[in-house]
Amino acid sequence: MRRWLTAALTLLLCGLAAAGCGGSDSGGGSTNASGPVTIKFWHGQNDITQKALERLVAQFNRTHSDVKVDVNSGGVLADEMLTKLTASLAGGTYPDVAYVFGSDLANISRSDKVQDLTDAVRAPAWRWDDFWPGEREAATVDGRVRAIPALADNLGIIYNKKLFDEAGVPYPSADWSWDDFRTVAKKLTDAGKGQFGYSWPGAGGEDTTWRLWPMLWQQGGDILSPDGKRVAFDSPAGVRALQLVGDMATQDKSIFVDSDPNGERAIRLFQSGKLGMIEAGPWVLPDIISARVDYGAQRLPGFDGNHTTISGSDNWVLFDNGDARSRATQEFIQWLTAQPQDLAWVLATQSLPLRKSTSETAAYKRYAKTIPGTQVFAQVLNTARSRPSLETYPQISDAVAEGIVAVLLGRSSAQDALDAAAQRGDAILAGAGAGG
Repeated sequence: MRRWLTAALTLLLCGLAAAGCGGSDSGGGSTNASGPVTIKFWHGQNDITQKALERLVAQFNRTHSDVKVDVNSGGVLADEMLTKLTASLAGGTYPDVAYVFGSDLANISRSDKVQDLTDAVRAPAWRWDDFWPGEREAATVDGRVRAIPALADNLGIIYNKKLFDEAGVPYPSADWSWDDFRTVAKKLTDAGKGQFGYSWPGAGGEDTTWRLWPMLWQQGGDILSPDGKRVAFDSPAGVRALQLVGDMATQDKSIFVDSDPNGERAIRLFQSGKLGMIEAGPWVLPDIISARVDYGAQRLPGFDGNHTTISGSDNWVLFDNGDARSRATQEFIQWLTAQPQDLAWVLATQSLPLRKSTSETAAYKRYAKTIPGTQVFAQVLNTARSRPSLETYPQISDAVAEGIVAVLLGRSSAQDALDAAAQRGDAILAGAGAGG
């Protein structure tokens, strides 16, 4: 499989080179007639993803005479990028483009150095509507496009076929409900073997929180009120969702509460055959394959036939370093996220496609067949929703996470936990409003 992917990527990049990749040398015009404009690119990646990006940047530099991209990790990995950017903006040494987590976009967008791309993406060359809806939503803050999608992912259920077979439980179907899910998790649980049906992160923070949101949305609930001034998760939909999870943990004993901040204990349990199902995204599939687990994947269970999932999209944030560099940065990111380069990125990193058109190519369909489960995650990209692009969202998420953990450990009812989180959330929103 690796040999096929490597060969496919090589052929694709060679083809891009021959075609000029749609750059300025192919008649697209020059950003700067007096010579190339150099832009600084902080990608925050390492290992496979870093190498894939560096190959693409090298391809861009070879085929575009008007722009030179100076590729650099920024000196940090992506999870430290917000801190790095905040310091660089304060010191006036910020890059032209950087990789930013979706949950950090609203915070970084406070800076007037972040480009507003609302008008730019209306140009046909961007093919803005070709990005998945959840990605476009995640790149938008207060109705303005403040970034370009850099990574697509979502949540689904990955299950251990061997444990299902041993328990005599049929593999999940696409129309399964959360009640079905609870029943299956209970059947897969065996205290004598130290085996659980399901897991939930219990260290707090966003990893604990974001798994609740699809269960809320599936019932017509929402995180915030329509005007964004109050939280709305303390609704019957929210209580029903969290109560189900709490009952699985405290009554059925079918949930392993993972206190590891990185969630690694749960994935190790799954790989060792002690966990029947995990809720995760396509990023875990390579490790599961390496562990030789016979697995399957299915979309999230639903309430009343609604199987909405959540998108965890990350973004390329473009900064204003003057007109010439701003235009050059847009040229580069437009090229980098175009369908041919998106396909090259997918094949090299085993990521999900950023664009609908990429998912429809024959090359992507061939690739997806080589990694079980990939198609499941790709098929729900069109129905995935994004968390609010809100500066105070991380604080609200922390409040909800504390309530979820209390319910998982049997220390609170779902109603009390969400009421307490809502009180804190409303105070956070009110404070943000008062502070402008």
